[in-house]
Amino acid sequence: MITHINVAVMYVADQQRSMDFYVDKLGFTKTVDAEMWPGARWVEVKPPNGQTSITLHSAEAFGKKPGEGAYLTFACDDIDETVRQLREVGVTVTDPVKEPWGTYIKATDPDGHEVMISKK
Repeated sequence: MITHINVAVMYVADQQRSMDFYVDKLGFTKTVDAEMWPGARWVEVKPPNGQTSITLHSAEAFGKKPGEGAYLTFACDDIDETVRQLREVGVTVTDPVKEPWGTYIKATDPDGHEVMISKK
């Protein structure tokens, strides 16, 4: 049976720029960078100790527009420290929003994907 979500797909304009954002700014690890076919790459990144990866597909290679695709949420242990660290490296991040289910922020990647980061 199914054990976990393996990969989420995000369509991006520039795979290298997006990989740099997720690896250098959000602290993910690049797990795969391989040719799918001539002119198309499979680029996969995941958070440290995470089971689920994100594959950063070239929107153009798949007939999509950058920003089409998955809406993702990530978890953190300390929301205020996460905001500080992300802003320190130049990531656009909202102020924390407190809800009955937890506190969250939204960070924007180079293609305009808003990813939610929450602490429960």
